[in-house]
Amino acid sequence: MSAYRIFHTPSRRVSFRVHLRAAAVLLGLLGAAAAVGLLALGTGSAISVGDVVRTLAGRGDAMSEMVVYELRAPRVLLALLVGAALGVGGAVVQSLSRNPLGSPDIIGVNAGAAVGAVLMLLVVGTVTPLAVTAGALACGLGSGLLVYALSFKRGVQGTRLVLVGIGVTAMLHSVIAYLLTRADLYESQGAKVWLVGSLAGSGWAQVWPMAAVLSVLLPAALALSRSLSTMEMGDETASALGLPVERLRLALLLVAVLLSGVAVSVAGPIVFVALAAPQLSRRLTGAPGAGVATAAATGALLLAAADLAAQRLPTPGQLPVGVLTGGLGGLYLAWLLHREWRAGRS
Repeated sequence: MSAYRIFHTPSRRVSFRVHLRAAAVLLGLLGAAAAVGLLALGTGSAISVGDVVRTLAGRGDAMSEMVVYELRAPRVLLALLVGAALGVGGAVVQSLSRNPLGSPDIIGVNAGAAVGAVLMLLVVGTVTPLAVTAGALACGLGSGLLVYALSFKRGVQGTRLVLVGIGVTAMLHSVIAYLLTRADLYESQGAKVWLVGSLAGSGWAQVWPMAAVLSVLLPAALALSRSLSTMEMGDETASALGLPVERLRLALLLVAVLLSGVAVSVAGPIVFVALAAPQLSRRLTGAPGAGVATAAATGALLLAAADLAAQRLPTPGQLPVGVLTGGLGGLYLAWLLHREWRAGRS
């Protein structure tokens, strides 16, 4: 039995092919993400899940509406949106580099965005969300283009892209460390908290820009990803089939950088999600290609679940989600490197 099914519009002028298992997995991931979001809205001492359901149905009291819509909903939605953006960015970069280590937090994009945000916070002295986002986007884009330029030699080879990205990331982290040592102690501590990666204190002012960016760049990534499967076969094959390989690669990298830069600007450099989400979604679907949609859903689920766990862990004070994802990411990276070594690919 074929893994794909062809669907047609009523006029039969347009047809499209759907991977059945991938579609089922996508629906399951979206349902799980919605369930985690609902649980996060109702977890705490103020109101229960039943109160949340009544409030969402328009039958809640004033206190429930304040807790749900003003305190908890922005954080839950931001976790889902940032996770989706990181998942898409990771899927695109890993597919472009044909390397499981090729994610925005490995090749310097997230570090560049973090440098931009820290510059705005410590050097310029502004804390407005728009200014921090602009700084993060500019430096994230600059670092992504720098890695691309340094990796380019008759095309961009995946291993070279990852190695250059690791080097650029190390340099950018040294810039961050220098800025922190030269800053005022109080400002430096605030920047350190942001650099861990956290969704605490999220508001609608962060949600709407993230939603707007994702609504534009996610369809762009989905449209461009149709060529990724062909590009994964190699540049020569893709060129022989008529694809403008370097222009497509640059456009896809630009989309990944913008998504990662905006995500970092609103939540800090949260690691692990961009690395793991694409690979987990591929293992779940068993489908070829980048799997941008399932990577987005997997990233949203991972970050929402991690943030819920970070809030509920019995620690003195609330644990930033970046601490939890960083610990899990270190274990995952060690396992991935061991697996690559056992397979003889590293």
